Amino acid sequence: MQNNLTRVQKLITSALFLAIAYVLPFVTGGIPVIGRMLCPMHIPVLLCGFVCGAGYGMTVGFLAPLLRSLTLQMPTLFPSAVCMAAELAVYGLVAGLMYKILPKKNIFIYVSLLIAMLAGRLMWGLCMLLLSGITPKVNISLSMFFTTEFVTAMPGIIVQIAVIPVVVMILQKTKHGVE
Repeated sequence: MQNNLTRVQKLITSALFLAIAYVLPFVTGGIPVIGRMLCPMHIPVLLCGFVCGAGYGMTVGFLAPLLRSLTLQMPTLFPSAVCMAAELAVYGLVAGLMYKILPKKNIFIYVSLLIAMLAGRLMWGLCMLLLSGITPKVNISLSMFFTTEFVTAMPGIIVQIAVIPVVVMILQKTKHGVE
């Protein structure tokens, strides 16, 4: 997708994805438990990586949780927004990189997405682990990592797997931002 968009179009599209990432969590009604389950900021970040490329996806992923935290105090800045910024940056980066290097067949869109989702979740765990060594405010165990990132987030994971590849395939077919 990256080659058909000009630099200005990528900036504008990235800004749109950032705005969507900022607004989409309002769908959960400010209920943190629902937000953790549906992961609403993840979808626009992953799509940005696919549509605009790795660098833009990484930037949008990094900025989205920090911007929401600094303006709305949701998620809390430390440790949540800090670790989410690292996680979402990896989502956007890896989605863009995988989509660029793998063949443009439908199955590889799913492969790119799954690799990005796994890499981002591992980054969140690594970030929490590093912060737990620095401050007693952060506490994480292996079971907490799997529960938070895989069990609790399962509804969001299902939505991402169902929605993102379909959107990417539609964009490929319509030639909007598609190689």
